[in-house]
Amino acid sequence: MSNGWFNMDVYTKTMLKKIVVSRYSRRMQSELKLLMMWQTSLTSWESMHFADLTKEEFKAARNGLKIPICKPKITSFRYENVTVVPTTMDWRTKGSVTPIKDQGQCGSCWAFSAIAPTEGITKLSTGKLISLSEQELVDCDRKSEDQGCEGGYMEDAFKFIVKNKGITTETTYPYKAADGKRNTKKESSRVADIKGYEKVPKNNEKSLINAVANQPISVSIDASHKNI
Repeated sequence: MSNGWFNMDVYTKTMLKKIVVSRYSRRMQSELKLLMMWQTSLTSWESMHFADLTKEEFKAARNGLKIPICKPKITSFRYENVTVVPTTMDWRTKGSVTPIKDQGQCGSCWAFSAIAPTEGITKLSTGKLISLSEQELVDCDRKSEDQGCEGGYMEDAFKFIVKNKGITTETTYPYKAADGKRNTKKESSRVADIKGYEKVPKNNEKSLINAVANQPISVSIDASHKNI
């Protein structure tokens, strides 16, 4: 304050800082309240990089699944008659899944959900675990529901891989967490392909167990709920 006037720039910056801290504090209080409800079953916990996001912000940045309005396609299911499955199955110990990947601030969850089982089935078919390109799907698969960082649908991604006669590696076509222009040169270096896909029968846990026991699968989860 000087001669009845105050520095608006300093005042604004100070208030903005207070607002940001206040918003962060309210979010953390909400998360801490939720954790307190679970404390009887928790031995330890630590904060993660999503802790300061509201549910709406998380959904906007991460939940990119677009389910078609039309009637879902019914497919065959090869594991329908499986009767014996292991009590546990961890495909990581089988070397059939790549390390955890991060989609970043891009609604490309559909691409990651499609690539992971493609990597898995390639490993089971060829014996080679290859990290494949989510970015190729983001940039090149632009038909039907698939719209890059604006969201998409795994089934359409599988259709793209089949029609495109394969997909390239993550090294060749690295992930950028942003929409990009289709790179046909990188796209042409295909290293893995699939012949099609099958859907696990809806609301059938036994079929889901049968599928997971035999290969890595693609799933979509509504991660906007606080219990996730």
